[in-house]
Amino acid sequence: MADSSTRGPRKSEPEITPEVAREHGLSVEEFARIHEILGRAPSYTELGVFSVMWSEHCSYKSSRRHLRGLPTTGPCVIQGPGENAGVVDIGDGQAVVFKMESHNHPSFIEPYQGAATGVGGICRDVFTMGARPIALADCLRFGRADHPRTRTLVQGVVAGIGGYGNSFGVPTVAGDIAFDECYDGNILVNAFCLGLARADRIFLGRAAGIGNPVLYVGAKTGRDGIHGATMASAEFGAGTEEKRPTVQVGDPFMEKLLLEACLELMNSDCLVGIQDMGAAGLTSSSVEMAARAENGVELWLERVPARETGMTPYELMLSESQERMLMVVEAGRESEALAVFSKWDLDAAVIGIVTDTGRVVVKMDGELYADMPSMPLAEGLVYERPMSRPVWLDALQAQDPREAPVPADLGAALLAVLGAPGVASKAWAFSQYDHNVRHGTVLRPGQGDAGVVRVFSPDGAREKGIAITAGCNSRFVYLDPFEGAQLAIAEAVANLSAVGAEPLAVTDCLNFGNPERPEIMWQFAEAVRGLGDACRAFGTPIVSGNVSLYNETEGRGIHPTPMIGMVGLMSDASLAMTQGFRGAGDVVVLLGVNTDELGGSEYQKTVLGQLSGRPPRLDLGRARAAGGAVRRMIGERLLRSAHDLSDGGLAIALAECCLTGGEPVGLVARIDPAGLRPDHLLFGEAPARYVLSLAEESLARVVALAAEACVPCALLGRTGGDRLALEVGAVHVELPLAALAQAFHTGFSRVAD
Repeated sequence: MADSSTRGPRKSEPEITPEVAREHGLSVEEFARIHEILGRAPSYTELGVFSVMWSEHCSYKSSRRHLRGLPTTGPCVIQGPGENAGVVDIGDGQAVVFKMESHNHPSFIEPYQGAATGVGGICRDVFTMGARPIALADCLRFGRADHPRTRTLVQGVVAGIGGYGNSFGVPTVAGDIAFDECYDGNILVNAFCLGLARADRIFLGRAAGIGNPVLYVGAKTGRDGIHGATMASAEFGAGTEEKRPTVQVGDPFMEKLLLEACLELMNSDCLVGIQDMGAAGLTSSSVEMAARAENGVELWLERVPARETGMTPYELMLSESQERMLMVVEAGRESEALAVFSKWDLDAAVIGIVTDTGRVVVKMDGELYADMPSMPLAEGLVYERPMSRPVWLDALQAQDPREAPVPADLGAALLAVLGAPGVASKAWAFSQYDHNVRHGTVLRPGQGDAGVVRVFSPDGAREKGIAITAGCNSRFVYLDPFEGAQLAIAEAVANLSAVGAEPLAVTDCLNFGNPERPEIMWQFAEAVRGLGDACRAFGTPIVSGNVSLYNETEGRGIHPTPMIGMVGLMSDASLAMTQGFRGAGDVVVLLGVNTDELGGSEYQKTVLGQLSGRPPRLDLGRARAAGGAVRRMIGERLLRSAHDLSDGGLAIALAECCLTGGEPVGLVARIDPAGLRPDHLLFGEAPARYVLSLAEESLARVVALAAEACVPCALLGRTGGDRLALEVGAVHVELPLAALAQAFHTGFSRVAD
């Protein structure tokens, strides 16, 4: 091996200057630190490797110190953060593997491919662990409905998600779509995948076993995606469109072959470790695998399958071409692994070896291009960014939305909120997703508050249900990051409870602005603190996730958006509860406590044209009790439908129940105002509330269970008729179901079509 302490850059590579380092996103201090670690100036390839590994996207250098305070362990946790995905035990020797990640910047630049490769990447993270993907969810944020680019972005992103997921063969069963002007220049595309695995056959991304060969498997390497991780770690500005070459191109059919080949190899005992080549490609996979095992690797790049001629070591190491895996197999069993990949018509090659040096060594045609210690690359940097509470927040919170006058026509207000694109039916989008592929979907999008897929016990005798929900109200987090983040967890718990699932664990995708701004870093820290407290209260550890910072365009950041994906378990999939009323003559009750809070509500934004005040107060104990009561009612088969109250409040929840149970069915509801203004009562978004429908004979037991849980339960009325009538004291709001359906079913499609 060449003496790395005296070797200079290869003659074929550009000279390294401070300006070149800046172009790679490295600060003066970081460039100096590289010199210190290497004991010399870096080569061009080494500079590229350090730049991507120390990028915000790969290193979490601004966020890591805050993430350490999150709960990550629990009785059901098999694998927490630090690997490709989290793993949770669901009994019977089975486990679910899941994670959520962002593909925001690529999707804004190239909507179809950005979204498609986001789906492909998150699926690889899951099957890398030994799990077969069985469900997808997506959380999308777009700018104003009337923004010139919104329609194109919505169409491209939805088509990309459907195009990849449908072709790969995994159902999309849940998701969340919202609109706000803060996302005009920086949309969010967060993709979630869940897979099923044997609990005793989980594979980790480790380069273990000195002398074991390192294999490259999958698509050939091209120049697409080079510096994708660096691009994802910078805010947008002038020239954003010029970054299109950093967006990868996906091939779902290639990924399907890769999935089947990897799962077949995992049935043998020759596989030692495996890692998806995601962000930073061959660089991150080789560095992370070496560091986790506290070993080194030596790579021989001339053996890397390439689809373009003349690719340099720098390009081969930094390419983010899709559908590729790096793995380590037992020495002497390379031919066994290569035969599996040949069977599936995949390119595969031995491109290196595990060493005991603790270094990542990169060679090509016998020439040394990089020799770097793996641990500093993988550990990255940890920054303690300055934080300060935004000076504008006190004034914003002091503007009380409850002081706005009551609208003259509450019926018109109801239609406006119901038809807002973030509230209205998302059928236009999810009808483009195959939610029945694999025939395991129990509740598809729009049927319940969470998606549900069935999992057969190993003996085939029982059908368990795995429930999935994903989303976040970013307006709440903007008004109060701590409370808003807690509300996001509480809403996920409510969604799972409403379908009858016991919440298990969380994956998150934390989307924020520029961490170099103290107010953004404060928002992040407060949101993480809120997530931690709420997850501890609900017993839902965070087992995986992603941080996406620098979501800004020309200095304007998005609302802080800590997207939450939560997974729940049902012992019997047949118990899965839908949200819509199922016919005339059922009793309808409201479980939970009404309040008069409007801050951050859809009503405030859509009808009042404001965003101010504080988000609703959350009582964690009351939320636990209400969710537990609903789950118990469903478990005892007492309910005909269940729907938690969220966007739009009580009035919108009742309208949705009337419209989503098959044939529309009306309701006359008499609601005790209890001293609240009618608009506050109808449209406030207080958490931990549920609309339940049930047969008359079940009412006494439901009331008893609510009382046992110390949760208020109020009779609203009985289903029937062709209209929704709401009587709040002396105020009467009545709308025909046809008018509600028109608003609900066209509110989103008029933005997207």
